[in-house]
Amino acid sequence: MRSKNNPIKNFLNRLGPGLITGASDDDPSGIGTYSQAGAALGYATLWTAIMTLPLMIVVQHICAKIGMCSGRGLAGVLKRYYSKNLLYPVVIGLVIANTINAGADIAAIAAAINMFVPIPIAAMVIPIAIAIVVLQIWGSYRLIMKIFKWLTLSLFAYVIAAFLAKPDWYAVAKATFLPQISFTSEYITTIVAILGTTISPYLFFWEASEEVEEEKSEGRKDVNARRGATDVEIKKEKIDTVVGMLFCNVVFYFVIVSAGATLHVTGQTNIQSATEAAQALRPLAGNFATVLFGIGLIGAGLLAIPVLTGSAAYAVAETFGWPSGLDEKPRHAKKFYGVIAASTLVGVLIDFAGINPISALFWTAVINGVVAPPLLVVVMLVANNKRVMGKRTNGIFTNIVGWLAAAVMFAAAIAMFVTWGS
Repeated sequence: MRSKNNPIKNFLNRLGPGLITGASDDDPSGIGTYSQAGAALGYATLWTAIMTLPLMIVVQHICAKIGMCSGRGLAGVLKRYYSKNLLYPVVIGLVIANTINAGADIAAIAAAINMFVPIPIAAMVIPIAIAIVVLQIWGSYRLIMKIFKWLTLSLFAYVIAAFLAKPDWYAVAKATFLPQISFTSEYITTIVAILGTTISPYLFFWEASEEVEEEKSEGRKDVNARRGATDVEIKKEKIDTVVGMLFCNVVFYFVIVSAGATLHVTGQTNIQSATEAAQALRPLAGNFATVLFGIGLIGAGLLAIPVLTGSAAYAVAETFGWPSGLDEKPRHAKKFYGVIAASTLVGVLIDFAGINPISALFWTAVINGVVAPPLLVVVMLVANNKRVMGKRTNGIFTNIVGWLAAAVMFAAAIAMFVTWGS
């Protein structure tokens, strides 16, 4: 009776794929990108947190709706209704980017733990990877979602850390609402990286697949049983998506504030790891701020890595028609879990290849910023295809914002290449 009368608990229980997607968007790649943006440019990119929010909400709503209305993940839809010449490059690009991202995120978790426990970073990489894979293979979907929800709380550490950094709030407000855009190569490349790490291809696949997973967990195992969505289901999904994307951008905003108030003001404009951002808080904001930033980094990585490898596995499994799903027993979905394990393993090998983790994270975000626009075009075409969506094709407003998101990302990517050549 008590939980029925607790509106906050009831509201939280209704949140699912949208919240997890939003929180996982603030992975160490995102944290590293936002930290670099704050270090190099101060508060100059804060306005992007406001600008990207409606774009993210609409794009992720569209992806969720595709999963709900088609009964398939995004790769499954592309396989069923479109050419393999489109499907294969999209899936291959997704797997490569996600694997690099996952490897860099594992290294980031190890580096953050090293801030608290004097264990060599290299010695922690393999145990962290094994623990995450074991959870994905042997944990039920509901257990994994419950753990993910708790991990989202760790990201509030970035908000607290930003206040402890004591920024110039007038300068913060001015940069937020009166943006001064610079057409330098550094500025435009950073904007593309921010767009790439907030409107990321892996989130498109994850959101659609998790809506399918939700329906499977409710007993709708057959595609035909999952096709279509009621007004109540769409409304619930919209709330979930808005909360998730808002949560994502609040964290992203305050990471830039933290880095701008510490790294930038002290002249540390070129950081080599997200842990450097955490360490930089200590002189100005004390040990507690550094601890909070480190905890947030660990939580973000533990949340994001299964999303990265999981979305790759969903895409590959749907492409080849393999059984898939985090609720599937390992013996029934060997190839699906095999992709998760292989993606994690290759990510670990990247960590031992001597590649700078923060550079890998930043440039993965840039690559995502270039790959996402054409994929967004594909998503928009799917969302307006009545064979896929039935009566749930995009309305006028959703189409305007969705196509605007694609146009903005295309424009930013083109501007980046132009500034590189000048």
